[in-house]
Amino acid sequence: MTATSPSLRLERHLLRAGATCVAGIDEVGRGALSGPVSVGVVVVDARRRALAGVRDSKLLQPSVREDLAPRIRAWAVCHAVGHAGPGEIDAIGIIAALRLAAMRALGSLSTPPDAVILDGRHDWLTPPAQASLLDGDLPHELVSDSCPPVTTQVKADLTCTSVAAASILAKVERDALMAGLHEQDPRYGWRENKGYASPDHVDALRRWGPSDHHRRSWDLPG
Repeated sequence: MTATSPSLRLERHLLRAGATCVAGIDEVGRGALSGPVSVGVVVVDARRRALAGVRDSKLLQPSVREDLAPRIRAWAVCHAVGHAGPGEIDAIGIIAALRLAAMRALGSLSTPPDAVILDGRHDWLTPPAQASLLDGDLPHELVSDSCPPVTTQVKADLTCTSVAAASILAKVERDALMAGLHEQDPRYGWRENKGYASPDHVDALRRWGPSDHHRRSWDLPG
């Protein structure tokens, strides 16, 4: 297995350990200045075989991601993408917003997974024990304790087919949302920069100030 050829090795390990369905989860938009943070979920079972062409979304051209997305949707047991908007990021912070987007995606699945593979070292999906102290201030999706067991895997978007597939679905859907926002307000160049801190985006922020789609709690250029 190479860095650009993910497999279902970890997914099959969890399936052999007793899971019926395993979800690969990945996020996009965490570091953007505007727009939502988006979390993709792709569920697989023991009957799936690795899908040719799937890679971490960052390694693929937009046209390739768009071609792969319908193939992933047809291949997966089920799939979803959840979003948390900039106002929610401002209100609860980026980590809780990631969890919120993921819980929205998980809650919409037709087949809930028994186990989750999460890209990275940090489990941002499992609710922290102290969250109950703040339940009255949290969106209702974050109060749920129904999160499946999480396995973290560094560079899972490079090594696990389900996670790479989830990254593609999240990237395609978020890019389309940002292109739609660009049509509403083209000043910030969101169709090209997707909300990230490109030079044109930074220049537009300095000229126009933040819009309703910017993360105002962040240290925005200005």
